[in-house]
Amino acid sequence: MLRTHLTTTWNLRYPIIGAPMAYVGRGRLAQAVSRAGGLGMIGIGSNEPVEFFEREAAIARGAEQLRFGFGLMAWAIEKRPEMLQAAIQSRPFLISISFGSLEPYIELVHQHGIYLATQVHSRAEAVQAAQMGVDLIVAQGTEAGGHTGDVGTLPLLQAVLDAVQVPVVAAGGIATARGVAAALAAGATGVWVGTCLLASPECENTEQARARIIQSQETDTILTRVFDVAQGLSWPPQYAGRALRNHYTDQWHANVEALATDVQARQQLAEAIKEKDYEQAHIYAGEGVGLVRQQQAAATVIQQLGDGAEQLLHERYRTLF
Repeated sequence: MLRTHLTTTWNLRYPIIGAPMAYVGRGRLAQAVSRAGGLGMIGIGSNEPVEFFEREAAIARGAEQLRFGFGLMAWAIEKRPEMLQAAIQSRPFLISISFGSLEPYIELVHQHGIYLATQVHSRAEAVQAAQMGVDLIVAQGTEAGGHTGDVGTLPLLQAVLDAVQVPVVAAGGIATARGVAAALAAGATGVWVGTCLLASPECENTEQARARIIQSQETDTILTRVFDVAQGLSWPPQYAGRALRNHYTDQWHANVEALATDVQARQQLAEAIKEKDYEQAHIYAGEGVGLVRQQQAAATVIQQLGDGAEQLLHERYRTLF
């Protein structure tokens, strides 16, 4: 059995945390990941109603009273502080707050006996988070799906591990047991995975989206601000979103500033999202998408990642020493 901080102190079967993916990673997916032996997370979009938290928490917890977490965005909490209060009242095991300042929220989260994580994209961000007292740092490389930074997972992970004593998990481009094993061998206490779960039926996406995920290659993503600008979202500009390339990104990625004032183009995206037209609408996914080759239950994915990494590490270390 793999032994890291997440398995010995947090008592997870596998040192695997499901990435909080807004609008597609909700209570059903979190429950499946936690039941399989990881820690499931519920992604929170900027416009979720407060009633969403307790409803999805109940699903994630299930009859077994499973542990789970919420992933929130600092910039969204600044606009709607009631979201953090709703998250706390739903009694999660972990809350992740990223993409903005953590300082106003650390004491409040800890007062309620909840662990706090944050995603970082540089050594400096990691050092600052550690000094503030977070319980877990997520070194999220640019290979990750959704909003992320510009530094690759492996360089970032090395820099963060050298800089802090707080437990660190790796995120970005990890979609098979080999990726898990590599992160653990480097010194990470676990991994934070999302893209490899996008073809699971517990994910709140569509059959068409899952089909596109399975058909995509590792070269089929783009890091872009197109979808945030077109929707008028308040994402900080330093965090672009990695999504599958499509006609919309081909048209607007190099001309994103003009998109902000193009009413017709913005309406086109809104209609495409409503119609699930993925030639225009976004599917956020990381560079590991080329490793997702079939629809699989989330529990199967987690077990394959964990058991496979354990076997690989045992076999590899026997041959190295």
